[in-house]
Amino acid sequence: MVYNKKDRFKKILGTNLVRFLLIFIAFFMVVPLLWSVVSSFKTNTEYMLNAYALPKSLQWDNYARAWAKSNIGRGTVNSLVVVVLKILLLLVTAVPCSYALSRFRFFGSKLLLTIFMCAVFISGNYIIVPLFLEMKSLHMLNSLPGLSVVYTAFTLPFSIFLLSGYMRDIPHDYEEAAEIDGCNTFQTFMNVIVPISRSGISTITILGILNAWNEYPIALVTLTSDAKRTLPVGLANLYVVQQYATDWGALYAALVIALVPTIIVFLIGEKQLLSGLSVGGLKG
Repeated sequence: MVYNKKDRFKKILGTNLVRFLLIFIAFFMVVPLLWSVVSSFKTNTEYMLNAYALPKSLQWDNYARAWAKSNIGRGTVNSLVVVVLKILLLLVTAVPCSYALSRFRFFGSKLLLTIFMCAVFISGNYIIVPLFLEMKSLHMLNSLPGLSVVYTAFTLPFSIFLLSGYMRDIPHDYEEAAEIDGCNTFQTFMNVIVPISRSGISTITILGILNAWNEYPIALVTLTSDAKRTLPVGLANLYVVQQYATDWGALYAALVIALVPTIIVFLIGEKQLLSGLSVGGLKG
């Protein structure tokens, strides 16, 4: 009985410590976001006098100046083009590859999967110089489709790792039943495996959108024309162009505008994202 009370006390203590840690981490993640929203409604004078104080009135014109100065409209369109092309390429490549590597055994299949798993740890920032030279030789610089291809290449390893783990534990009975009904491999893949894996596919889609929408270093290096710059590059230029006469209200307003689409995407796909990550991680 004494041991049961001790075990229960340890369990409650451990649970509360974990909750406190999560609340602590969430606090430091939410505060900068709220600070950006509050600062986007301030005048420059209010921000310089006290950056942490609430604004006396809501300066909605900060958003109008942010939209005009940073070319958010053009940057948003460019980012949308890159995101759409990237997701199309990602789904066309990652889903069939994951199916082949998880459901079939052929010479080199384990080696290929190992290579993809190792590639997960390669960051584009570390190979940006050879990447730039390669894109230049392939005439892919200053090209939104070319940037989409690069984004797809960097997202592909993790997507295959996640989806292959998800598909690996799908019972073979489904495929055998489809084969009895006269389905070939492609029909089984499209009509059986893809619908069952929709949670994992939704997860890599959401992660792919967020990754492409927020990426900055590769877009900065490979897009040389102002007309083709994506939204993160445009926001950075807003700060550089203003130099020492920074319009803080407009700058924070531009950051809030850029954050809105990512928040919407997360809220829409929150359940699919969390379930896909947990199930894919467990099955992987």
